[in-house]
Amino acid sequence: MSQLKLEHLRTFLAVARFKSVSRAAEALNLTQPAATSRIKALEEAMGTALFERSAAGMRLTKRGDMLLHYADQFQHLSELVEQNVVDTSGVDRLMRLGVSETIAQSWLPDFIGSLRKAYPLLKIEISVDISVNLREQLLGREIDLAILLGPISDYTIDNVILPDVDLAWFRAPGGAPDDPVDLATIPIATYARNTRPFRELRAELFERFGPEISMFPSSSLSSCFRLVEAGLGVGALPLSLGAPLVEEGKLVQFDPGWTPKPLRFSASYLGEPRSHLIETAAKIAGEVASR
Repeated sequence: MSQLKLEHLRTFLAVARFKSVSRAAEALNLTQPAATSRIKALEEAMGTALFERSAAGMRLTKRGDMLLHYADQFQHLSELVEQNVVDTSGVDRLMRLGVSETIAQSWLPDFIGSLRKAYPLLKIEISVDISVNLREQLLGREIDLAILLGPISDYTIDNVILPDVDLAWFRAPGGAPDDPVDLATIPIATYARNTRPFRELRAELFERFGPEISMFPSSSLSSCFRLVEAGLGVGALPLSLGAPLVEEGKLVQFDPGWTPKPLRFSASYLGEPRSHLIETAAKIAGEVASR
């Protein structure tokens, strides 16, 4: 029998979980032919077919199902070696990172810098999206780590809870500082429609002012701030992002007597298969966010 290789077993595990060679290849940062070649080489080494193609995708054969248990053990052993023996400076892996725009606009560069300091050879792919999409991408194994409005309540997911993000009210400069702002009549720029911050803010505004309020929901926080700067509305937006614009004189912070609840974020990742790299990255995210 030919020698078994760990990368072949990793590819086998990925195909077994995704039931698709193409999705497994994408997750492992391989071309589809390379993933197919690894599975073929593993089948030759085992002297048996490990998968059958079906309408539902790649299905394990009886022998493949038997191998799955041992491949999981190999994977776990590999993670222990990486955790306890391997020098992090030599870890050459791909990490697919998904972040909400609030994070991308604030401490993401510091997080990437800290990651690269710990893992100089680490390759990082970054996607910025709304939290509901990031959740689906994580559960679909399309990304490895999601920093999003959380935590995710799913038994497959581990969460590192991050510090709350305070929201504040902002308006364009001009007029007397104590001039009241009528939230019932002026458009309000805030998070995208299919997000929790938008839903909670709208519910609060409905209760206070009725259903005739005007809102400018957007998936781009930078667009929200520009709308407010231009005097086209006011914004219920992250304090950490608005404070520098207040210091520059581009915005004014005001208090209408109430403020939306702070936003809670988490660094979330799949608990299985366990990855010391992803666990460490989530902990680094927590440390950077706290700073």
